Amino acid sequence: AADKINLIPQDFFAELCEQIIQHLNHKIPGVNTAELCERIQTSGIEINVGDLAKITNIVSFLFSTAARNNLSTEELVTTLGNAVSTLPKHAVQVIRHVWNEQGKSISMSEDEQNTTTVGQFVDLKWKLGVAMSSDTCRSLKYPYVAVTLTVADPSGQITEKSFEMTIPQFKNFFRQFKEMAAVLETV
Repeated sequence: AADKINLIPQDFFAELCEQIIQHLNHKIPGVNTAELCERIQTSGIEINVGDLAKITNIVSFLFSTAARNNLSTEELVTTLGNAVSTLPKHAVQVIRHVWNEQGKSISMSEDEQNTTTVGQFVDLKWKLGVAMSSDTCRSLKYPYVAVTLTVADPSGQITEKSFEMTIPQFKNFFRQFKEMAAVLETV
């Protein structure tokens, strides 16, 4: 990962670190690595979204571990120097700066330290469509609902999941949401 971090310009790496801190502070649902990767690639740097996601996970782990152990900026930098000799100098400088400015704002409660988190819902988009025909059937006129869920996983990586449902499947899906809403009304 260190060789990939070396490819990322300092300003983009700083933005990534700041987004990770915001995610750990629950100010944003996650880090949109696909969007950041696209911007890095537009600037002429060759990096893929998978590598950027790995870097995001590593830096997120680094910051959350430092917060859990209440490390000062100097302790974090010293630990980095001892553990990771191949980390680029500009990356260590960015980590030092971001941690010094915003690291103490990360609050790790006992529950957060001792539990595994699950993903967080970010957005839901849907559309109603009708399949008119196919190569094997001239006249389908088959309605469906297409859904795209945007979710941030525990490390902050934002992903989209898309799926289609038949009308009976959608009615079942809707019924289950109504049941959840009814249960929430009793809380």
